[in-house]
Amino acid sequence: MPVSRRTLAAAALCLALPLSACGSGGDGGGSTDASGKVEGDITFQTWNLRANFKDYFEGVIADFEKKYPDTHVKWVDQPAEGYADKISADAAGGTLPDVVNVSPDLVAPLAKAGLALDLDKAAAKYEKEYLAGAWASHRIPGMTGTYAFPWYLNTGPLFYNKSLFKKAGLDAEKPPKTYDELFADALELAKKSDGKVATLANVPTIEDFGRYGVELMNNQGTAFTFNDAKGVQMLAKYKELYDAKALDPQALTATPESSGRKFLTEAVAMNPGSALDLGNFKKQAPNLYKNIGITDQITSTGHVNMYVMGVMVNSKTKHTPAAVAFAHFVTDAEHQMSFAKKVAIFPSTAGSLDDPYFTKEDGTDETRVRIAAAKSLKNAVNYTPVLFSEQMKTALRNEVAKALQGKESPKAALDNAVKQCNTLLQQQG
Repeated sequence: MPVSRRTLAAAALCLALPLSACGSGGDGGGSTDASGKVEGDITFQTWNLRANFKDYFEGVIADFEKKYPDTHVKWVDQPAEGYADKISADAAGGTLPDVVNVSPDLVAPLAKAGLALDLDKAAAKYEKEYLAGAWASHRIPGMTGTYAFPWYLNTGPLFYNKSLFKKAGLDAEKPPKTYDELFADALELAKKSDGKVATLANVPTIEDFGRYGVELMNNQGTAFTFNDAKGVQMLAKYKELYDAKALDPQALTATPESSGRKFLTEAVAMNPGSALDLGNFKKQAPNLYKNIGITDQITSTGHVNMYVMGVMVNSKTKHTPAAVAFAHFVTDAEHQMSFAKKVAIFPSTAGSLDDPYFTKEDGTDETRVRIAAAKSLKNAVNYTPVLFSEQMKTALRNEVAKALQGKESPKAALDNAVKQCNTLLQQQG
């Protein structure tokens, strides 16, 4: 699928899988034993990747079939639109491919239905090859096991306007790293600019609560818990920012594009972005470009947020050794590294981010952003709960808006959001 950071952020599609219909997984078959001979015909499904990466994947498949002459891999690619529905239909009909490109939220219902192979049982020997946070990203609350190989990662550094920091009397070489520092600097920027300069253009999301250190969900995966004292404290601070105009007044309806424009016109001091944005600044706002700073995402836990894609093995495959071997082959260090050099993503394999490609400056904006992002990914985590659907994101956003506008207290807003999300969670089955 398209692999920009924002696209990945929006890729959490809600999958309404009829668990009872597919729990039996079609016509039987399947084994958790991946130690046998690697042989047989398997099908590999990707998510909107053929158009741009046909040669790459055909090369990977050819290499695999050369290594394992008794295998044949059929590659199918599905469009981005309706991908979750396609997986749901295949799962219900017993036609799910042997190896499937998934995101963590797509794995959850498949794992609950018994259709995702538990790699902790079938492929535990490979775990050490991957970053710990990436391997853990396909675990499901309330279940034991890991249900997909981590594939490519993405994250985004934070841009900040050094000139605006200097004008407010702040140290432009020491941007805020934690939320407490961010809140203090934001209030100072708003005060010194008489409310003309906001620091942020977006309301807090579930990832923000995670990076603040809020416990988002119980260990059993049966209830959301982000309305605890720490969650309420964070939303109260955002309310303080909103009242002081340190949070942009239009943040309640902001999109990534509108937030980017605010940053471009120097009405906002900090904003997430990519190398593509740097190129736009260079052309459209040379003064901003000259004063641009790049820093890590704000976090009070010491871990930034990452977005992750995975490769799942169908537990009902008739060729478990071949399916596991291929899923591992696609996601091993060599192939992730070659893929990362074709598109702006990052490998999930241990040690890969130490490659000069992710550490050595060459004077270009693209490399500058890539190095900043890669550095933060080594111990990043996927804060978005795998069971947190698009409907839940909307419920949280609506309640946050009410709190910021003073229509509800921060506690009441989060209590209401958690209640709505837990109701939706129960409906997931």
